[in-house]
Amino acid sequence: MRHLHITSLLTYPIKSLAGISLPRARVEKRGLAYDRRWMLVDRDGLFISQREIPELALLLPDFTVHNLIIRHRFEGLEPLSIPLHPPPESPAMEVQVWDDRCTALQVSREADEWFSDVLHTQCHLVYLPDESIRPVNPSYGRPGEITSFADSCPLLVIGEASLADLNARLEEPVPMNRFRPNIVFAGGQPYEEESWKSFHIGDVQFRGIRPCARCQITTINQDTAEMGREPLRTLSTYRRQGHKILFGLNASWIPKEGAVVHVQVGDEASPNPSEGGG
Repeated sequence: MRHLHITSLLTYPIKSLAGISLPRARVEKRGLAYDRRWMLVDRDGLFISQREIPELALLLPDFTVHNLIIRHRFEGLEPLSIPLHPPPESPAMEVQVWDDRCTALQVSREADEWFSDVLHTQCHLVYLPDESIRPVNPSYGRPGEITSFADSCPLLVIGEASLADLNARLEEPVPMNRFRPNIVFAGGQPYEEESWKSFHIGDVQFRGIRPCARCQITTINQDTAEMGREPLRTLSTYRRQGHKILFGLNASWIPKEGAVVHVQVGDEASPNPSEGGG
């Protein structure tokens, strides 16, 4: 009998910045706790990502008990500290992620100045409060499914076998961080996760929404911010479906009323075979 188990859990508190590896993570309707609850926007409220500023990859977040700390990978800058829960009286502004608009809270003038100085562009740091609801696109989301400032869905799941199969086709292998997953598992067949309609991690149930379409962020070295052509060029030769290049599974938690649930590294992952889990 095959055995699938979780090897990495990652949350990305600020959209397009580096992620934080966790041994254990709380699961919420929007994804893993704190995942993409913050975002950088321009003066008009439009989101900023590595697509425009690859150097965002060099900004490293970390948690303390009450704060999120941001450091630069290379430059000896004074770290930025921001509260995990901005005060409710923080000024609100309308922000845009792709075609979605929602209300966010401005974190602080200090945060705006820190990021604007580091990135050499005028920007604001905003936070998505619990009261601000961003539904998953109804063309593939179910009623009640919501997400954070992620591109489209609450969670991204990738199997190590999928990356190994890709790397066997590349002249230089790439690490998993090119794909910015939330949940990584070992075992199974390459790309099998993309067929999962539902699955469990431990006793926590999830829904597979759709395979994830990849963009040029996968070509940015997350340790140096340098951009190349791989792995997107190779993926396009065998993972193209229509206009999309697929790698990984977008997913959501199937919540239980009133439940607080966690997943942890080492948990067993099990697709539900009655629903096309492979």
